[in-house]
Amino acid sequence: MITYEDFEKVDIRLGKIIEVRDFPEARKPAYKLLIDFGPEIGTKKSSVQLVGTYEKEELQGMMVACVVNFPVRRVGRFDSEVLTLGFKNTEGLGYVLVTPSKDTVKLGDRLS
Repeated sequence: MITYEDFEKVDIRLGKIIEVRDFPEARKPAYKLLIDFGPEIGTKKSSVQLVGTYEKEELQGMMVACVVNFPVRRVGRFDSEVLTLGFKNTEGLGYVLVTPSKDTVKLGDRLS
């Protein structure tokens, strides 16, 4: 069990996907994302297993929740700088992204 103080250490922010690329070198089907978190954090890269759940065109411009304060994780030759959050897709490969249900939040907002 963790404490509330432990949870507060995880910095989850809202970002907007601004670029989606194929990641054929990945062991499991994945995309490379470039995500904009606004002026405080800037843009960060993420490797995500979304192939089979989302087409690249669907992801472009999507708002997503990401952990921005984990260390960089090396995935093949790619540095994944943030953890893009999602739930395992029960209908196939990949994950379903965590995204706000309303657009009344702004880029870079912290989950609280």
